[in-house]
Amino acid sequence: MNSRFDKKSKTGTQNSGNTGKENTGNSTKDTTDEAVNNRRKSQETFRKVLSFIGAYRILLVLSILLAGTCVVLQLYIPILFGDAIDGILGEGRVDFALVARYLSRILVLVLLTAAATFIMNLINNRLAYRVVRDIRSKAIRRIQILPLSYLDRRSTGDTVGRVIADVDQLSDGLLLGLSQLFSGVITIIVTLIFMLQKSISITLMVLVLTPVSFLVASFISSRTFQMFRKQTQTRGEQTGLIEEMIGNEKIVKAFGYENRASERFREINRDLEQYSRKAVFFSSLTNPSTRAVNNVIYALVTLTGALRILSGSLTVGGLSVLLSYASQYMKPFNDISSVVTELQNALACAARVFELIEAEPQTPDPEKELPSVSGGMAIHDVFFSYSPDKPLIEHFSLDVRPGTRVAIVGPTGCGKTTFINLLMRFYDINAGSIAIDREDIRTVSRPSLRKNFGMVLQETWLLSGTVRDNIRIGKPDATDEEIIAAAKASHSWEFIRRMPKRLDTMVNDNSLSQGQKQLLCITRVMLCLPPMLILDEATSSIDTRTEIQIQEAFDRLMKGRTSFIVAHRLSTIRNADIILVMKDGKIIEQGSHEDLMARNGFYTTLYNSQFAGNAV
Repeated sequence: MNSRFDKKSKTGTQNSGNTGKENTGNSTKDTTDEAVNNRRKSQETFRKVLSFIGAYRILLVLSILLAGTCVVLQLYIPILFGDAIDGILGEGRVDFALVARYLSRILVLVLLTAAATFIMNLINNRLAYRVVRDIRSKAIRRIQILPLSYLDRRSTGDTVGRVIADVDQLSDGLLLGLSQLFSGVITIIVTLIFMLQKSISITLMVLVLTPVSFLVASFISSRTFQMFRKQTQTRGEQTGLIEEMIGNEKIVKAFGYENRASERFREINRDLEQYSRKAVFFSSLTNPSTRAVNNVIYALVTLTGALRILSGSLTVGGLSVLLSYASQYMKPFNDISSVVTELQNALACAARVFELIEAEPQTPDPEKELPSVSGGMAIHDVFFSYSPDKPLIEHFSLDVRPGTRVAIVGPTGCGKTTFINLLMRFYDINAGSIAIDREDIRTVSRPSLRKNFGMVLQETWLLSGTVRDNIRIGKPDATDEEIIAAAKASHSWEFIRRMPKRLDTMVNDNSLSQGQKQLLCITRVMLCLPPMLILDEATSSIDTRTEIQIQEAFDRLMKGRTSFIVAHRLSTIRNADIILVMKDGKIIEQGSHEDLMARNGFYTTLYNSQFAGNAV
């Protein structure tokens, strides 16, 4: 027994050891693959940014030319200084005329360099901000054509963070890159040309040692991008959480969720702190590491130049020029290392923005427009699911004559609101067809389809603007008389006229009560008078007295118009022409209120359950 147990233990230990070695190997391989993958993503993102910069190639060329001009002027100044120094031969042997002539030239070059640098910075600012403007505009345009399924899978805060914060980070990286990268590269090239004219051997020594600085910077930057990418992803999660908590603060407080929300924030904030600290740590290593290498190069140039002076093959002025050039040559490496770090952060942010820009858009809109319709509708064998493994609507068929009032009832999650989303093409059906006046809705443009619907949802939304702006969203050219008539019909004029500036009063999504916001949403529909209506719990936030008045207004509005009414309070849809009873994505009963009650089926059970308390 014991020997068998020992043998088994030993075998297990050996296997454990082998597994550990295999895991270590796999871990190393995974780390290498991840580094290669990060480098490839960084390069792809950089190429995408360059495609946006290419639209402003004239500004780019001007920036490069001015950068070259600044560099040449700056690098010519040490030559003049060297010549001026060689004019000082010793005590009492100073050629003041020669020195004055060189100093005056230096002054002119300094002024020209300052002017060229100023103009270059103006061009760089314009170039960077135009590129950022184009990227942000393209991101917003893409959001407008993305399917709702994409936005539903991501938090609003994360999407907002990509368009605002990440693009701002890209802007900072572009400004720094344009300001220093071009100048740095040109400085390195021109400095080598000038150094070769003074001493070929010292120049070759500097060139041989230069790759060391590149290797150090490359080794560190490959790890920096990964940390910056994780930092931006975590920042997006944090923005999403903040947006959720602030936007739903009443719910947070009502359910005592404050501590748990704070704990979630602390966890994300802790991750963000760790990734940020590592990103800054790796990035901060780049500059001092390259400086250390460059200082060694500078010291070797000094030593070699001093020996050349002793041998008589180099003057003191020549050495001062070489030292100045060595410093000028190495300085861009330090600057570029800082630029590379900032660019790594910028590219990590840009990658998130391009993920949004390149997301698969909704199916293209046909050019065909849907004209004003009578409201006849034919729905044939429709299938739809949000997830392939979870069917929702199956074998859904319905024929609606123009002017029919269709009420849709059923338990929560049965597919009522989903059906409305399919009518409006917020989502496209998986199979089957939906036709309006014998026109398949997939063969016409979405805007022309939606113009034929007036929609009032349980969820309300107001834009930040005047009451007038909010009411005439669907009819921008509406007159004040039309707006006031619609407001009176929807009973919203009662509170609008008591506002400080009436229609000119500024409102937003938080400045009105839920009931007032819903009345304004109803007023929008009253103003447009579309041929078809969708009312999804349109009076859920309105008091009983106003609801009766609104219901009367809806009755007048729905005359001659095809209407779809989603309601939980079954008393509000008793006058509907057809009541569809849905369960598990299917129509299980349909008919008038009286017919359905007479059948004593599922609808009867629903109806009686709402009035069970009144039956006592």
